[in-house]
Amino acid sequence: MGYRIVVVGATGNVGREMLNILAERQFPVDELAVLASRRSLGTEVTFGEKTLTTKDLDTFDFTGWDMALFAVGSEATKKYAPKAAAAGCVVIDNSSLYRYDPDVPLIVPECNPQDVHGYAKKNIIANPNCSTAQMVVALKPLHDRAKIKRVVVSTYQSVSGSGKEAMEELWEQTKAVYNPTSEVPAKVYPKEIAFNVIPHIDVFMEDGSTKEEWKMVAETKKIIDPSIKVTATCVRVPVFVGHSESVNIEFEEFLDEDEARDILRESPGIMVIDKREDGGYVTPKECVGDFATFISRIRQDSTIDNGINLWCVSDNLRKGAALNAVQIAELLGREVLKKG
Repeated sequence: MGYRIVVVGATGNVGREMLNILAERQFPVDELAVLASRRSLGTEVTFGEKTLTTKDLDTFDFTGWDMALFAVGSEATKKYAPKAAAAGCVVIDNSSLYRYDPDVPLIVPECNPQDVHGYAKKNIIANPNCSTAQMVVALKPLHDRAKIKRVVVSTYQSVSGSGKEAMEELWEQTKAVYNPTSEVPAKVYPKEIAFNVIPHIDVFMEDGSTKEEWKMVAETKKIIDPSIKVTATCVRVPVFVGHSESVNIEFEEFLDEDEARDILRESPGIMVIDKREDGGYVTPKECVGDFATFISRIRQDSTIDNGINLWCVSDNLRKGAALNAVQIAELLGREVLKKG
């Protein structure tokens, strides 16, 4: 006996990836409904070898469905997630709407699987921000060993994190560089993204940080430990898919780089590729389509007493969004619903 699953926002980048991953991981699906807004109504999407036609989110009845994976923005989620939850369908939400709600668990299954039982307060589980998800997978096993005091992270985030229009903007601007008669003005981003980097993701806040940077701070504290201090600088780079992060970690006690490497090698969801030679590390291009979070460049930070540096790369459409949502669904099924 399997589950009745709904994918909301099935025509977007993350929604399509959710369908791919449900099929790849052979999630026990008895029945699958794919929903979209009226403007995308009737669009066909694939699930394994099947072709499915999207239904209207506005008129869909969630009664009798087990889980709904939401891959739409906060406004649509605000309208439809409570309807699904009230109908008895557990919502796994990829937007930022519920991440900071104390009654909604924010889950990365490799880090805090025990929190899944808190879903019952609102029948909703939140998926973290893409840049947070890959970082906490690396931080949690190290925190368990030596307790993290402070994290300084700089991100290098791909345009797919902004959606299909951003990917098209990078593509068109890149072509325009080689065609002097063509000009593609910035629309998705405040400045041209082709052959450029933009130190600005999401809106600016009063303290000078951006919302994306604030998310990394707040979510790391909620998922791992509220006592961890985090400071982030989030940068958009001209890469189509795959987020990268340079992470500096300060611990309460000394942790040797070799032990850190061994801990990460044995931790779930992580692949360590760390050879001190040309090409002995992973770049975002190489991680596309993979489930793992890749860790490279593990080394002692000699400028502080208990410091480690590392490089962290992951497919943001997978671990940063769709994969984590499916892993939450697997966890919920295994620990709570127990049907599949």
